[in-house]
Amino acid sequence: MRLATIEVNQEETLAVVTEKGVVLVKAINDKQGTSYPVELLQLLRSGQLDDLQSWYDAGGKQAIEQGTFAFVDDYKVKPLYRHPSKIWGIGLNYVEHAADLSEKAPNTEPASFMKPDTTIIGIGDTIKIPVQSERTTAEAELGVIIGKKCKDVEEEDAEHYVAGYTTIIDMTAEDILQKNPRYLTQSKSFDTFFSFGPQFVTKDEVDDVLSLEVSTIINGKLHRKNTVDHMTFTPFNLVSFHSKVMTLLPGDIISTGTPGAVPIQDGDEVECRIDGFAPLKNKCIDLKTETHQEGVNHGLTIT
Repeated sequence: MRLATIEVNQEETLAVVTEKGVVLVKAINDKQGTSYPVELLQLLRSGQLDDLQSWYDAGGKQAIEQGTFAFVDDYKVKPLYRHPSKIWGIGLNYVEHAADLSEKAPNTEPASFMKPDTTIIGIGDTIKIPVQSERTTAEAELGVIIGKKCKDVEEEDAEHYVAGYTTIIDMTAEDILQKNPRYLTQSKSFDTFFSFGPQFVTKDEVDDVLSLEVSTIINGKLHRKNTVDHMTFTPFNLVSFHSKVMTLLPGDIISTGTPGAVPIQDGDEVECRIDGFAPLKNKCIDLKTETHQEGVNHGLTIT
């Protein structure tokens, strides 16, 4: 099953996405007499994702594709949700990426960091290169979304706590980080530095997560790609490791690392492409350019 958060009549709401069309979860509730939450984060926290999945598998998908529910035609895709309790990022998880930066890849424990939810944007939103940075990079990554409260789980059991996956573009003010590794949080935490969506893909849709190919695309051209099985720490290893640090909660996100970071400039379009997933694309603006700096000075909203 694939879910998305869309804006309809200036209201963000949850929808089921099929090849035939998009249907509001609210419309399913109205016709079926169910009460599934119409926000993805609430759905995950309520524990009702499995119920919706069961309905979908037992004939719901067929009913949607047969037109039992009205398809939504006029909508805008938004971030999947805006306030997870935690966003974990993983640095240098592909050995090849570490070599790009002339660094040694961690091999005993993952190099993880946390990001605030104020970094979140979605497909079509604009990445804003901050005035403090002369070299900002964008990184395509596979995102793991936690579905159940998770504490001290072993790697072989971690899959049971995963609700699904998504595409992510993570940003880094690389020049700030290179000044001092202690500046990692600053370099990762500027507004618009975490794009995710457009779809939440339940784990049953992914036959083998380790075989997924993740690609960083810049202006339509491939920058770098790699498969998940070339990670030093696999997605389930990351879930297990972090659950032994702190309790993971439904909706928590683990961004699993990038095959390659690409420097971005004003006017660029960066994309995360993963096999079988809807692509995630964002345009970039540089707040240091004269046009955009004028907008900042006058308190204007830049889009």
